[in-house]
Amino acid sequence: MKRLNLRRIAGLGIILTAVGTLSVGGALEASAAATGTIKTAGDPLNVRRAPTTSATAVKTVANGASVSIDCQTVGTSVTGTFGTSTLWDYVPALGGYVSDTYVNTGSDTRIAPDCGVGTGSGQCADACAGEGQYRSSDSHFLVYDTDADGYSAVVAYWLKGGAGPFYVWNSGGEGTKVDKAVTVAKGGWVFYKVCVANYTTGKPDLKSCSDGITDFAA
Repeated sequence: MKRLNLRRIAGLGIILTAVGTLSVGGALEASAAATGTIKTAGDPLNVRRAPTTSATAVKTVANGASVSIDCQTVGTSVTGTFGTSTLWDYVPALGGYVSDTYVNTGSDTRIAPDCGVGTGSGQCADACAGEGQYRSSDSHFLVYDTDADGYSAVVAYWLKGGAGPFYVWNSGGEGTKVDKAVTVAKGGWVFYKVCVANYTTGKPDLKSCSDGITDFAA
């Protein structure tokens, strides 16, 4: 039997409206995460902050290393050891995503739940320079600006019940990071998007926003 252990998500209900408001019911229940083994031609594999080849490499993982996969998601297409695929694996211990084409999971199909809850990182669309991460352990947003593209990186977020949007800006320019604490009740949910925009104290014109990411305060 090729399939490995799955982490199960039970009783989770999330309703997102067109403007990103959030209503949550139920609870998250996890069993053992799926596992895999990194398989490259010998070189270390880049671990990306978001599931795209243009996202920052936060670290590398050695060929032959065993990894615990929390969830899987669709990102940019990659051709690797096991063919061509848009599937990416989120590995919490490494702080980011690796292309599933370099991971031997013992299965030709998905072996973990869809990402979106507890994954906590993303990149704005269209290869722009904003990256964001929600650190659930202490409810902080980290906002990165990885390139001098003329825009500020910004995270727009909403809280349970639809409060928001609120914003966390990084207007410091290329290569900078903003670390800001935000008020989210313990166990409370936060829904956010990573975008770029011209800085303003009013409502910004958000551009190139990522897909919405749902996370929670541990």
